[in-house]
Amino acid sequence: MEPIKKHEGLVYPLNRANIDTDQIIPKQFLKRIERQGFGKFLFYNWRFTEDGNEKPDFSLNDKKYSGASVLLAGENFGCGSSREHAPWALQDYGFKVIIAPSFADIFYNNCTKNGILPIRLKEKETAELIKKAEQQRYFLTVDLEKQLVSDGQGFQATFELPNYQKEMLLNGWDEIAVTLTHEEDIANYESAH
Repeated sequence: MEPIKKHEGLVYPLNRANIDTDQIIPKQFLKRIERQGFGKFLFYNWRFTEDGNEKPDFSLNDKKYSGASVLLAGENFGCGSSREHAPWALQDYGFKVIIAPSFADIFYNNCTKNGILPIRLKEKETAELIKKAEQQRYFLTVDLEKQLVSDGQGFQATFELPNYQKEMLLNGWDEIAVTLTHEEDIANYESAH
């Protein structure tokens, strides 16, 4: 995984609450186990018509959000089933950071395990950022080491993140990589037993 220390990115505002994992990646696209290739199906039912054409009224299809890497959303993002394909689709599309007032617990953990930084900000702060991003091309800087979100225009907010997840994201580790940091201890234990 790619380490995240400081990320500056274009913001995409999805001003909706209770976005569940079936809306993020519909069930009909869960036929593969590799992590790549799911981005084209992200928010599929909102982005595309039944015959596969882009819906012009869905905001992610607006060219001003092309290349966005920071997603803003309403409360309870990632609710529903525990499918790991949801963060895979978000990441494959290009999102590195997701900011919302709250997340479903399993989705939150799946994000950190797959290299996406989920940030909880107050509802009022998230609403302010969504409004700015709906009005203009808007960029945010996320400093994971300082646990700070800022826009260079006066907005700053701190966020909490458990130390274990912070270390994983700062180092670009998944859980296997964390285990391998103890490889010498594991080998010593195995050779002694």
